[in-house]
Amino acid sequence: MSKVIKYMPELEGEEQLIVAQIITDMTEEQAAQFAPVYRERRKDEILMLVLTLTAFIGFAGMNRFMMKQIGMGLLYFFTAGFCLIGTIVDILNYKSLTSAYNQKRALEVANLIYGAFPQKIEESTDDE
Repeated sequence: MSKVIKYMPELEGEEQLIVAQIITDMTEEQAAQFAPVYRERRKDEILMLVLTLTAFIGFAGMNRFMMKQIGMGLLYFFTAGFCLIGTIVDILNYKSLTSAYNQKRALEVANLIYGAFPQKIEESTDDE
């Protein structure tokens, strides 16, 4: 947990716990590289709520486009958010939608960091 607080103090709640689990086994260098990349790729809950609310002024599906769900974004756009029913459901579930998106990005970034900065395995020396 201390790595999360050290490198990403802005995280709260469930997201903080998920990221803490992901970076527990990372070295300090890996955690330091993880934080800015994840910070750039994650989405804020308030931004997602605002984008969801844009459906009421004629731009349904903007939240889905931002979450890289292009197919659902197009479907929402051309059906006015399933006649606003889908949009209302998204308004009620914006936190869980954002959390799922952020969790996927965190795992994606962790895999990227593990590939780019492999952990050094210390070799044991035997005098025999």
